[in-house]
Amino acid sequence: MQYLRDTRTELKHVAWPTQQQTTVFTILVIVISIALAFYIGFFDFVFTQALERGIEWHVGNTVSPSETFPVFDTGTTNTTTPTADFSVTGGQN
Repeated sequence: MQYLRDTRTELKHVAWPTQQQTTVFTILVIVISIALAFYIGFFDFVFTQALERGIEWHVGNTVSPSETFPVFDTGTTNTTTPTADFSVTGGQN
């Protein structure tokens, strides 16, 4: 009980912001949050593009597995060879 009384006494000494200060600070937080979102989004876009181009370059300069390992016919009707898709779009080219 003493803790609650002390807390109540301390809260009376707090300098609470005015309505105008609260409005200005709220708008400031929203503006800074939007600016930060654009800043982080920009670098996310740049690094994603760089990573995609790096993967495309690497895949274009590597030897395909069928060139290094012989492919044997197993007699199944599925004659397609599975391929790796490293695109960010989920494989829809």
